[in-house]
Amino acid sequence: MRELRSATEEPAERAGGPLTADAATRAVRRVLDEVLDARMSQAYDVDAVFAREVAGRVSAFARRGGKRLRTAFAWCGWRAGGGSGDPGPLLRTGAALELVQTCALVHDDVMDRSHLRRGAPAMHVDLARMHRDEGMAGSAEAFGHSAAVLAGDLALAWADDLMTEIVLDSPHGPRVYREWRAMRGEMVAGQYRDLKAQAAGASGVDEALTIATLKSALYTVERPLALGASLAGADASVMTALRSAGRCTGLAFQLRDDLLGAFGDPALTGKPVGDDLRARKLTYLLAVALELGRAHGDEEAVAALSPGSTTLPDGAVEGVRAALERTGARDEVEAKIAELADSALRHFDETGAQPAVRREFAALVARASGITTGCVREAV
Repeated sequence: MRELRSATEEPAERAGGPLTADAATRAVRRVLDEVLDARMSQAYDVDAVFAREVAGRVSAFARRGGKRLRTAFAWCGWRAGGGSGDPGPLLRTGAALELVQTCALVHDDVMDRSHLRRGAPAMHVDLARMHRDEGMAGSAEAFGHSAAVLAGDLALAWADDLMTEIVLDSPHGPRVYREWRAMRGEMVAGQYRDLKAQAAGASGVDEALTIATLKSALYTVERPLALGASLAGADASVMTALRSAGRCTGLAFQLRDDLLGAFGDPALTGKPVGDDLRARKLTYLLAVALELGRAHGDEEAVAALSPGSTTLPDGAVEGVRAALERTGARDEVEAKIAELADSALRHFDETGAQPAVRREFAALVARASGITTGCVREAV
């Protein structure tokens, strides 16, 4: 992995790996840059038009990045599993997770017809605009959607290529590969269940939790923790505790995302607010509100929240928000997030990780869940 050497040879890392989760996320940015530079060079060797218009957009999207939470959780898993020394495989795994996230977000925006991502036009929107600007024939929207699917596929291919190199070099390669393989399948399953729920007009709380788990919780937290621990050769008891901690944290993360999607500020989240409500998309928040509305005989709330075959007009979205508040669903979801965050810390304690690592994990749980540190019990 000669091209990655400069990004993994800083003094703290030579002495035993990144000392904090934040250090790991800073280091993975440099690793990702080097990976993407190499992939862009390869793309130009294949075809200059493809490189500029597709690979270049994938590279720019991945570099723009987000919170890099998956890398931070992988670091926690690595340290909890006894990881130390050369951080190269961990950091390259973090880069691969960022590329998987790129794939998931690009495809998700196509399926949800979202127009904004990370404070910029979504990939399919940007590609449709290119179609119009160049005066190409046919539907700009259809072109944008099709090209964005290819862009997401390319991001996944780059991630798989990187993980293949890691697995082949690791003494724990088969374990690492099993986690990676499971994560990819779960992502697709979650996306499909999400699509089907929308088409079928599903509204159940259990189904909403299943989708949240498959589509987000597993690949956001549980699998990154397990990937890091697998790289370290962690024992079965540590893996079990990490899976439970990751499942709870990942669900808390998704439930917070549901709340931000309904009540957040686009200037802070970098994506539209209200789209899920407009489509009455099945989320845990919506499912809980509908259940409470029915239990309390709130016919107005039930009418506003029930799945429908048409998208609500902008003016009706405020009515949905009001129903979420009036039924008590917003408060109930907040309480659920706090409960999940506390459970995550208890499970992580069972790994026997050092206090410093437990504190790092607690800080990450607070970031992912949106629960302020004071509201989540402090790790010992």
